[in-house]
Amino acid sequence: MSELWTYNADHRKRPNVHPLRAPSGAVLTRDAPDDHPWHHALWFTIKYVNGENFWEEYDAYGVLRHVGPTTVHWIRPDRETVAIVDERTLTHVDLGGGAYAIDWSIDLTPQSDVVLDRTEFTTWGGYGGLALRGRADWTDTRLLLDDGSEHERVLGTPSTWCDLSGHVDGVEAGVLVLDHPSNPRHAVPWYGSTRAATYGDEGWSNFLNAAFLWDAPLDAPAGVALPFRYRVVVHDGSWGTDRCHGAWEDWVG
Repeated sequence: MSELWTYNADHRKRPNVHPLRAPSGAVLTRDAPDDHPWHHALWFTIKYVNGENFWEEYDAYGVLRHVGPTTVHWIRPDRETVAIVDERTLTHVDLGGGAYAIDWSIDLTPQSDVVLDRTEFTTWGGYGGLALRGRADWTDTRLLLDDGSEHERVLGTPSTWCDLSGHVDGVEAGVLVLDHPSNPRHAVPWYGSTRAATYGDEGWSNFLNAAFLWDAPLDAPAGVALPFRYRVVVHDGSWGTDRCHGAWEDWVG
């Protein structure tokens, strides 16, 4: 943990990082926005575990709760049965030069055979996994992929990394999410949008998700840990392809 970010381990629904600050001090995240109150700044969860909802927070839904410093129980909607034991660590990395990183390590161990799934994309859907929801006044943002292409919206395009950068509090800042080669279905398909019109609203949505289930559900057997590794680089300025790729190479070697 750092003065630049706070991990909310005591959250009763989804542990999350908020606020997440740029090195300059600008807050980049928002928690529980009105349009999607189950979006929690920077967080990890999956839409369906054996058909039970662990993403949205209405009707019957599952929750993620810390039971120890690094142990999270994914509790089914009955609020008693543990579906998955999640061992996670978040480590601050000082990168210098107006940037730092949070290294995420998450191991999911199902307590019975499970199917991890998503809502198939039609006009929305496909999401699940590590996600970011940014401030509505983080403006002129764009999504940058490892082929150098820039987007307002990304719908399942695979990439080793994705960067969201734009203007906030009179400066430029961004978040670069790196997907480790050992992760399931690397290079991960990304789902993201910069404009709130995606949700039928005005302004800026700034949503980004490493959507490993985009193309298909995933069977996860009981007792076998499913590992995920991410590096979340928070930086001042708007980074280009070379700078983002350099951060990727520095991480994976």
